Amino acid sequence: MYLHLGGSTVVLQSDIIGIFDMDNTTVSPHTRKFLNRVQKEGEMEMASEDIPKSFVFCQVAGRPETVYLSQLNPATLQKRVTKTFMEEAGGAL
Repeated sequence: MYLHLGGSTVVLQSDIIGIFDMDNTTVSPHTRKFLNRVQKEGEMEMASEDIPKSFVFCQVAGRPETVYLSQLNPATLQKRVTKTFMEEAGGAL
């Protein structure tokens, strides 16, 4: 299934490594260094023009990692993933 990140950006849920909150994670110098690197390497994409609230780290086999900046709250994205999972499972875990 796909996850809508905002704007016209969608990704395969199976490609998602993690969904991260910008405010909480960018406190760490390691995260800032990582985000700077992927931006310099051209592996960062904006899901919309709004101020990002989250970033989604994706990896597709055989391709470079990609980080998507999303204006959506990470909790909202997580709910969408969980809802899709529940629908696929027939509502039961």
